[in-house]
Amino acid sequence: MPSNVDPVQSDPALPAEADVVVIGGGIAGIAAAYHLARKGLSVAVLEKGRIAAEQSSRNWGWCRQQNRDERELPLARYSLDLWGRLAEEIGADLGFRRTGLLYVTDRPADLEAWERWSELARSYQVESRMLTAQEAQAMTPGCARPWIGGAHSPTDGRAEPSMAVPALAEAARRLGVTIHQGCAVRTLERTGGTLSGVVTEAGRIRAGAVLCAGGAWTSLFLRHHGIALPQAGVRSTVFATTAAPAVTEGGLSTPNYVMRRRLDGGYTVAIRGRGTIELTPQGFRYAREFLPMFLKRREAGVKVRMGRSFLSGPEALARWTPDGISPFERTRVLDPGPDMATVNEALSMLVESYPALSGIGMAHAWGGWIDNTPDAVPVISPVAALPGLFLSTGFSGHGFGVGPGAGRLAADLIAGDAPVVDPAPFRFSRFNDGSDLRPAAM
Repeated sequence: MPSNVDPVQSDPALPAEADVVVIGGGIAGIAAAYHLARKGLSVAVLEKGRIAAEQSSRNWGWCRQQNRDERELPLARYSLDLWGRLAEEIGADLGFRRTGLLYVTDRPADLEAWERWSELARSYQVESRMLTAQEAQAMTPGCARPWIGGAHSPTDGRAEPSMAVPALAEAARRLGVTIHQGCAVRTLERTGGTLSGVVTEAGRIRAGAVLCAGGAWTSLFLRHHGIALPQAGVRSTVFATTAAPAVTEGGLSTPNYVMRRRLDGGYTVAIRGRGTIELTPQGFRYAREFLPMFLKRREAGVKVRMGRSFLSGPEALARWTPDGISPFERTRVLDPGPDMATVNEALSMLVESYPALSGIGMAHAWGGWIDNTPDAVPVISPVAALPGLFLSTGFSGHGFGVGPGAGRLAADLIAGDAPVVDPAPFRFSRFNDGSDLRPAAM
């Protein structure tokens, strides 16, 4: 797993009750807990493993508006505003730097898509500028590969996944949120058809509202309670390099690889679009819903294979009882190994593009498990079938960047306040109301 994820202190004992229980200690759950506490509600966060140990510390660290799906754009805009002021608000560094985000390409189809998106962005007051070939080359100094153009969003930024969620979690604790790591939620409790609390491996907590922000584990947890959420995981590989010259200070996306400058002087690097879908019982269950996304991702280089996930993990078959060990206790941290062939290929691409990085090496590599919805748009929503239950999940690889805003939106919905952005695109009911679930063309 990624090294040096900042530790977070756990509270020693479960509260008997809370206004809200948050299941999951990633950025979606922690940000929601923080905003709920600011609204004056009592909150308990329950994390089966460690805060930010799964996808919230395994992502690229981009905080972007550029090339977002239109449905996510208001949430991305609001989140970027929060990223810009959270450090001062909580008195801690999240590693956020507004360094801009640069896309460059040698493919005409990319430029056509970015031009369409730039026109859309202007209607949302998002600053994005198309680049000529000369401008793209000038903005990638030292790059030996020729570009035909690009797109630049100067207000986008980057943050440090190993720092950000732990810092926000500690800020939430200072507001009265209790955090319980190594404490899995086994089941929800209901009274008269309404949610009334949770059963954990350490005991019960009474609560009138529960936010399930369990990432890749959410569909399995909901299915145990008779609620169907189409969700599919893509296994990814990311790595950090050794310290190297600064060929970029922000995020850079090329047709083959992506990179982000790190505070430690290295880069976070991945191959664009590369990943693996493992065949699983859950995957077969939702195969029809995910076929359009699968076809799109397959063109980008996603592979399909059989793996251990068929028998264990968040997409396997599982049954358990409130007083028995759950799958969440058997796998405290979902920690897929990296694909070292992908790491070596990306390093080779990087050095070929930037001769100044010829001495660069891999510091450490890790795997991730990206939880996707069929339309690649998250679910931030109440669940009508069980009053009191709310979801914040399915971020489809976008969760870190929109996490602060997603937390605020979830908190607004739970508290019954006016939502900070229109929640309609994120409604859970879209999976059953005939909505078009195909992913956006971008």
